[in-house]
Amino acid sequence: MLPMLRRQRIVANCGPLACLALTACVICLAICQVLESSFSLGAWHRQRRQLRFGNEWTSWISWSRCSSTCGGGAAIRTRKCIIRNPAGETCQGDQRQYKLCNPQDCPEGTVDFREHQCSVYNSKQILPNQHFEWVPFFGGLNPCELSCLAKGQNFYYSFGRVLDGTRCHADSNHVCINGKCLKAGCDQILGSEQKEDACRVCGGLNHTCMKHHNIYTTKHPSSGVFGYSEVTMIPAGATHIRVIDNSRNYLALRNGNAKYLINGKWDIDQPGEYNAAGTKIYYKRSPDDHESLEAMGPTQEDLHIMVLLTEPNSGIEYEYWLPTNKYSVYHGQRSPLQGNQQVATFIPPPQFTTTRRPKRVSITTAPAWRAPLQGDHQPQPRLERDGTQSNYIPQPPRHDNCGKCRKVRGKTNRVKQYCRKDFVLRAKIISKKIVGLETRYDVQIIRTYKNNYPLVRREYVWTPNICNCPLLMENKEYILMMHQHVNYERTLNRILLETDSFVRPYSSKEDRLLRDLGKECIKYGPRLRTNL
Repeated sequence: MLPMLRRQRIVANCGPLACLALTACVICLAICQVLESSFSLGAWHRQRRQLRFGNEWTSWISWSRCSSTCGGGAAIRTRKCIIRNPAGETCQGDQRQYKLCNPQDCPEGTVDFREHQCSVYNSKQILPNQHFEWVPFFGGLNPCELSCLAKGQNFYYSFGRVLDGTRCHADSNHVCINGKCLKAGCDQILGSEQKEDACRVCGGLNHTCMKHHNIYTTKHPSSGVFGYSEVTMIPAGATHIRVIDNSRNYLALRNGNAKYLINGKWDIDQPGEYNAAGTKIYYKRSPDDHESLEAMGPTQEDLHIMVLLTEPNSGIEYEYWLPTNKYSVYHGQRSPLQGNQQVATFIPPPQFTTTRRPKRVSITTAPAWRAPLQGDHQPQPRLERDGTQSNYIPQPPRHDNCGKCRKVRGKTNRVKQYCRKDFVLRAKIISKKIVGLETRYDVQIIRTYKNNYPLVRREYVWTPNICNCPLLMENKEYILMMHQHVNYERTLNRILLETDSFVRPYSSKEDRLLRDLGKECIKYGPRLRTNL
């Protein structure tokens, strides 16, 4: 028994309760134990609720305005991570997302986004007591650095990163974000890995279309004489079209209205890009008798694949994909489990800068020639950064025994060279370099008046001397008439500016004189000159 203590208050603290008398402590301690267990149970339930309601992202906010009104730019949207459980895992994924926007071409005369960024530094002093006019330089090591060339000088300067939304290269859709060049997936999200399947469904698994593959083996036309024969009809809605021939015959393309789009009426078109049936058709032909037609699709009308036979047919292979409901109409019933697990491997060829339909050549008999070697001379890497902020380009000494350059004059020479040269274009001279006994110019092509072979925006042009003949100044624009030069071994394929080539500084008058000059070419032989 506990002794009785009169008039004395004994307080025993036990959790949130207090015992006012010693005799009540036993009951108090029991109550405390019950309450303590209940408090532990509540914490456990609270922890379970935190695990069940873990950290998660909010919804994406709306896309921002595009960084550019034309020519391709980037828009951004963001989201936040709601922290409900500090002890749990953080939200997985990106807080920011970028997408391509406004990819349409800008109106003529619009200042390029990268060019505008360089021009901001025109009034700023970069070197002591010197001001320069800055233009974009694409030869830097990192395409997402703002490398600008001092106009009229032989060095460029890096001003740091370009603004988000700037194109990595002038001829690509890749965009710079935070100093990195990002490629967009088929969902137009930058950095996305989403790809189109053969049915051209973004992120699809080829479940909505089926592949048709066949070989046209008829050796002679039904008429018994050489001429045009139909290989197959490709229905509207087809995707990933590919037609291949390895003979001296010529593939041709005709629409449903019997109008020839490529190689019709005994006229052989040059390889290049053609717009037909709502898609781009890539026509390729090489000196080794390899010829092909390729298109991504989907086509908006029926297309007829034709062949112009000049010798017995050795077999024309073709394939395309059709939506499942159309496949059964054109090719009969077939199990949807067959043929839809193949992966499309279509790779479009390089984009060409020409805005005109490629030239064509007429043939009146079975042709004895094939098209010249297709241009594959992509510009090689330009001047690379060496870790410094400015790069000086050394200029080789000029040889003084060259004599005076011969200037080509007169309207007759302008028309004659226009008709007989492979390239007539307006170009800006970016830089020049002496290579052995030749001069190599790095040029930016601004407009093509005539190009018998594909070109890209930046090309190398060669002159077979080191005497500045013809005389071309850096950062100036010229009208150039040139040949494609392919050596006998076909190991060299380049653009050649000969000493007596027609060269003029660009002016609106020269531009006006060159338009529709092709009508005069009837006086100077065939419509297309080939170098064999």
